Amino acid sequence: MVEKMGIMAGNIVLLLVLPLVMAGVIRRVKAFWGGRKGPCLRQPFFDLVRLLRKGEVIGSSSTWVSRAAPTVSLAAIVAAACLVPLAGGRAIISFDGDFVVFAYLLALSRFSLVLAGLDAGSSFEGMGCSREVIFAALVEPGFFMIMAALAGWAGTPSFAAIMAMLPHSVGGLWIINVLAAIGLLIMMLAEGSRVPVDDPATHLELTMIHEVMVLDYSGPDLAYILYGTMVKMFLIGALAANVLFPTVTLPWGWAAAVFLAAIPAEGVLVGMIESLMARLRLSHVPQFLFVMPALGLTLVFIVIMAWEKMI
Repeated sequence: MVEKMGIMAGNIVLLLVLPLVMAGVIRRVKAFWGGRKGPCLRQPFFDLVRLLRKGEVIGSSSTWVSRAAPTVSLAAIVAAACLVPLAGGRAIISFDGDFVVFAYLLALSRFSLVLAGLDAGSSFEGMGCSREVIFAALVEPGFFMIMAALAGWAGTPSFAAIMAMLPHSVGGLWIINVLAAIGLLIMMLAEGSRVPVDDPATHLELTMIHEVMVLDYSGPDLAYILYGTMVKMFLIGALAANVLFPTVTLPWGWAAAVFLAAIPAEGVLVGMIESLMARLRLSHVPQFLFVMPALGLTLVFIVIMAWEKMI
């Protein structure tokens, strides 16, 4: 019992720290490719503290929907974090079908911000909300296909049980792990509003997607939104890391070491993508996102063929 509590406490520490580390690594990599020194890895933490100390400017046309949205969004993401297996393939809460609840909690977070964007009454924010919803509608089916394929291969619809079965597929059907990890990385770029889907550094309303929905926020509310985005990217990155490098058979210390290496490595990858390529045109973003459902269908086909051979 004491060991389980220690592992849970360790995973909570990873959950609190690694999202900030991942964001700091992305900034440093982008600065490196831009020929700059860049901020320190702790800068995301300092930014959040600065925002929490600031006051808020609330528009006169905003209602309680706009005021509640950042808190609801962050609460939904924190609840989703309890379901994701972290170091050692262990989650705080685990049950059959938890990956479905995970997807719906992320959808709830997005829905609250979309409502807030519409509540502001701005045509630009409404345009960004419509784009956000369309892109999410392309990503979510791919996630369900990938998880359905992994659940079919593991024989159970639970995050923790799926991660427990994945090490047994590396020797033979390792392609399942690789394709699933690639699909989850695409989802991480889309959910985190990163290049090539979106550009978090843009200031052009006509091309902004996620950022245009939160233009009216400042102070603590903006801190909640930014930290929620960091945690969401970390959670999807944690799933990809667990799929590509299963750690359920390792002691927790070694599993945590794998996470401490894999999550910053994903940050380096995201930073390189944002530095070496431009954001796609809006008409081409759906073509990129369709790769994820395609990978999901491929995984389903591979799993069905594997089961037929086993039978």
